[in-house]
Amino acid sequence: MRTNQVKQQLREGKTTLGSWLTLPDVIATHYMARVGFDWLTVDMEHSPTSLETATLMFQAIAQAGCVPLARVPWNTPENVKRVLDSGAFGVIFPMQNTRAEVEQAVEATLYPPQGFRSVGASLPALAFDTDAGTYFQRANEEILIVIQIEHIQAVERADELLSVPGVDAVFIGPSDLSASMRLQPGASAGDPRFQEAVEHVRATAARLGVAPGIHVFSVEDARARLAQGFRFVALNSDARFMSGAARSTLAQLR
Repeated sequence: MRTNQVKQQLREGKTTLGSWLTLPDVIATHYMARVGFDWLTVDMEHSPTSLETATLMFQAIAQAGCVPLARVPWNTPENVKRVLDSGAFGVIFPMQNTRAEVEQAVEATLYPPQGFRSVGASLPALAFDTDAGTYFQRANEEILIVIQIEHIQAVERADELLSVPGVDAVFIGPSDLSASMRLQPGASAGDPRFQEAVEHVRATAARLGVAPGIHVFSVEDARARLAQGFRFVALNSDARFMSGAARSTLAQLR
């Protein structure tokens, strides 16, 4: 069975780089999966991607040797079960604000006895290049569990949330965090209150052995966050890469 190299790298204290897939398009996914990112997240929270399309995207990412992740619309067992049974190597849980929510996220991801994930489907075994029996035996070791801290209340409870056993990484959502702090999303980076909140989550995660992650939108920001110690970093998205390159090229001709 294939090893989830991103989970292994994070366990070893290494840094991983990924991106966000917001376009419900399998062809675009094939291209993004061969760029060289360690992981790609199929966003099913803020995009129109259906489960059927997401399934094809997970398999395309896995076939390219990249790690497919899914951000579910909300932390409910049926959302988790369906993306894992479709071939995702890990789940990103949005807006986790209480310890009980994080505990449910972990339990919904894992098979018994550690959790209550239901047994079924053969697609995840295909993605991991194995058989169904082997997948069942090893899935709990390989599935990546990432919680999102994107509200100031969650920042204040970072110790409580990140000490839940089974959490591999925490991912800061800068836009929602800014909004919860009554700051303008996209324009809060220089605000000391925002930076203090981000650093509190990063430091807490590092102390508790959880990989700190964040979304950035430029190479400069990525370098700064990596220098701070972030190890699960998302750079831009498929739509931003496409529109940004097109806009830049066109601007040179007009």
